[in-house]
Amino acid sequence: MAGGIRDRDDDDIDEQHEINITPFIDVMLVLLIIFMVAAPLSTVDIAVQLPAASVKPQPRPEKPIYISIKANLDVAVGEDSVARPSLVETIENVTKGNREAKLFLRADKTVPYGELVTVLDLLRGAGYLKVGLVAVEATKPAALNSAPGASTTPAAKP
Repeated sequence: MAGGIRDRDDDDIDEQHEINITPFIDVMLVLLIIFMVAAPLSTVDIAVQLPAASVKPQPRPEKPIYISIKANLDVAVGEDSVARPSLVETIENVTKGNREAKLFLRADKTVPYGELVTVLDLLRGAGYLKVGLVAVEATKPAALNSAPGASTTPAAKP
């Protein structure tokens, strides 16, 4: 008779009721690597020839109107120092009453923010809403968490 060395009962066999997850983990790691490699490739810019726009770029003003706040908090329009109470009147004379004129406001970096807002408030109250703030363009971007007083090298752009 052919038979096994030992007779087995079906009740004695230990069945494994667990799923072997090793192949599953292997597949997931391979997919993770594929996505890690493919993700940066999907952000590459595509060369596209854009159509020309019919709108002309806005011309720069021939003679820009600069309002400057000096370190000693004196205000100047152009090259002339002006008292604060007569600031709006001086700007009306320079712009010839044109409320649509673009004004460029510059302030020394030591000027308190409140003084800058006060001058902006005077201009807004007079109806001049097109006011640009002038800054020096830095050659390196400043870090957000840089220490106060850290110096950056400014470019020679007003």
